[in-house]
Amino acid sequence: MKAWAYESMFGILMMVGSVTWAASPELPRRVIIDTDPGTDDALAILLALNSPELKVEALTVVPGNVTAAQGIENALKLVSLAGRPDIPVAAGARKPLLQKLVTAETHGSNGLANISLPPARCNPDPRFAPDLIIELVHRYPHEITLVPLGPLTNIALALSKDPSIAGLVKQVVLMGGAISGGNVDAVAEFNIYVDPESAQIVFNGGWPLTMVGLEIGRKTLFRRHHLAQLRKTRGAQNDFATDVLEHLINLSEKYGLEGAPLYDPTAMGAVIDHALITTQFIHIDVELRGEFTRGETVANRQNALNRKVPRGDRLVFEGTEPLQPNVHVAMDIDGERFVSLLIARLSGK
Repeated sequence: MKAWAYESMFGILMMVGSVTWAASPELPRRVIIDTDPGTDDALAILLALNSPELKVEALTVVPGNVTAAQGIENALKLVSLAGRPDIPVAAGARKPLLQKLVTAETHGSNGLANISLPPARCNPDPRFAPDLIIELVHRYPHEITLVPLGPLTNIALALSKDPSIAGLVKQVVLMGGAISGGNVDAVAEFNIYVDPESAQIVFNGGWPLTMVGLEIGRKTLFRRHHLAQLRKTRGAQNDFATDVLEHLINLSEKYGLEGAPLYDPTAMGAVIDHALITTQFIHIDVELRGEFTRGETVANRQNALNRKVPRGDRLVFEGTEPLQPNVHVAMDIDGERFVSLLIARLSGK
């Protein structure tokens, strides 16, 4: 990766396949963060709240890394830590659409590596998270970017209740999925695995959708020399982020990695600056029934299906039928430039 240098995003154009990303001069951009606030969600939230390119309109909470109740507590504490208790924090679904809730316990009982944060200086917004999403999308048509960092239950509920939001949302940039192996089992990524039915609804919602999957986090490792760089500055947010990242590095090293993959933060980075990533426009479906593959994001890289026609007592392949791509899948990232951006924002620079 090339050495990072801070440069203006205005006028940057990047063509990837059939997709052109242009850094918008209309700043800041409105975002809603849908989150199950565990460790890397917390880093992504702090990155957003410290980035002048973004205007966070709301945090909506979904169970995943932690339960719904723990998620609300964490989200309220995080906006308070960042000095933004004015941001609405709304509770949403308490469980997936169909299956039992599965939570992750690898990051401590509170989902934040058992790091204690000061008490929240705000209360939950009384609105139901999917309703708040619908309300804000209608209030700011074609301006809201949805940034789901957890299971997609709230987003699916909002879309199912009001399908018109698909044409009013500016874009959806989510962290989830994988096209080269999972982290829950052989093929499924955690956020999709927790609620595959919701994921299938969202992936086929007919809106501009970018998937920042496991591949991108795995290409963006936060290493010990990065940690030492972040430690050079002090402050409430900086110190919390440093402790979280040290926990993630320690955990990752147990699995033989040289650093901590930055899953949720890279999705937020793609919202801040799309030029960080390259994408391919692919048809994605979510496997809902497979014994070994439930929750897999199945990528049809050819965007085509073989046509099968009957011939006697059998079927015969006879040409192909086009399949409409529906997801801009992130394939690569300028990892070092992103890590430098993350350090700069968390340290207040």
